[in-house]
Amino acid sequence: MWTNPVLWAVIVMLGLSLVRVHVVLCLIVASLVGGLLAGLPLADVTDAAGAVVREGVLTHFQQGLANGAQIALSYALLGAFAVAISHSGLPRQVTGWAVRALDRSDANTGGQSNRGMTRIKWTILLGLVVMSCASQNLIPIHIAFIPLIVPPLLAIFNRLQLDRRVVACVMTFGLVNTYMFLPYGFGDIFINQIILKNINDAGLSTQGVSIYHAMAIPALGMLIGLLTAIFITYRKPRVYQQTALDGQLHQMAQQYSADDAQSVNPHPTSQKLAKYQSLIALLAIAVAFGVQLYTDSLILGALFGFGVFMATGVVKWHDADNVFNQGIKLMAMIGFIMITAQGFAAVMTATEQIKPLVDASTQLFAGSKGMAAAMMLLIGLVVTMGIGSSFSTVPIIAVIYVPLCVAMGFSSTATVALIATAGALGDAGSPASDSTLGPTSGLNADGQHDHIWDSVVPTFLHYNIPLLVFGWIAAMVL
Repeated sequence: MWTNPVLWAVIVMLGLSLVRVHVVLCLIVASLVGGLLAGLPLADVTDAAGAVVREGVLTHFQQGLANGAQIALSYALLGAFAVAISHSGLPRQVTGWAVRALDRSDANTGGQSNRGMTRIKWTILLGLVVMSCASQNLIPIHIAFIPLIVPPLLAIFNRLQLDRRVVACVMTFGLVNTYMFLPYGFGDIFINQIILKNINDAGLSTQGVSIYHAMAIPALGMLIGLLTAIFITYRKPRVYQQTALDGQLHQMAQQYSADDAQSVNPHPTSQKLAKYQSLIALLAIAVAFGVQLYTDSLILGALFGFGVFMATGVVKWHDADNVFNQGIKLMAMIGFIMITAQGFAAVMTATEQIKPLVDASTQLFAGSKGMAAAMMLLIGLVVTMGIGSSFSTVPIIAVIYVPLCVAMGFSSTATVALIATAGALGDAGSPASDSTLGPTSGLNADGQHDHIWDSVVPTFLHYNIPLLVFGWIAAMVL
């Protein structure tokens, strides 16, 4: 097992990430290492007539990039939709409220810490949890809200001396826990279209299986990890340096606060316009959610939602191009990393070494359900950490895990819990996962939040370890 190319590719990828090599380069190098160790040629091998007789690592990688095109387009449209939502004033209202509340607290106490500042801190954390959860199920814009909401709040985080690692854990909890437990929005895609479909396709009926029953224990593990991060690991204040960008973000937040303060007694016309834009925003969100549920397409959902903003004039026709470009820029880097991760996944699949990795692990089971469950979860962690997407991991492992679960005597509910947890493992804590890239995109706006040590490592420790433990418990008791 320790000579398996897939395992070494993931080790190389994680090792390079920990020494702060860019994630895209890590994925490319790891793809080359895994492919070459598996015996794949670097380039295509052709015969005398020029026909390809064996595809090389580069070809498999490029084919994987093509498979990521839909992801990139989805993210671009979700980014545009998120920017359009920002026209409704939600980021301004959130930031304006926080600045006014903090300013009042400072005025009353001379800048000293008090219960008011603590209340602001918990309100912000609760709001970020709610927004993260809603972005997966109710308002399917995924991580696109983070670069809009979080950067203006960084100056407030600094004043509160709020450890940004706990903010990363808070947002990642909402991004991951929600889709693996609630079958709506992204959860519908993960649970119904990926988990249950692949298990049924592999020969095990899931009729009558309650996803809430199956995933309640793993979801509880993540909740415990979240509470540990908030109340134990990162409870102490953390001081951040004031940079030039911090000053700009603080001025932006103060401007939001001033704008909101002026809106307390607004001009009737402005008040009507604000209400109109808020209603249109709600309508656009409802349309996007409905289209996404009906068509199972995030692309169409975001497109129709953006269209509502344009058709109603909230986003002017002459501003539409600029808003759309802003959305693309907002999500470009994350989309590019996800595309590269698809190339890595394609190479790992082409090596045909994932099944041998599982087979080698089964030799250690010795008929023990406990050992089998633990090893399947660990393999899911390794595979997802490398690919960066639980959505891409499940189709790879389900065809192998389902017969193994049946042979080991796991129930249908336990099998669903085991495969879903194995797929979700590593999504929080992977350098290439959008669940860590998203929080970093907002928290590192001033260059003081390291992707690996401040997002990846904290979320790995607080979520993957509890998922391993509670996923194993679920497999054994269900």
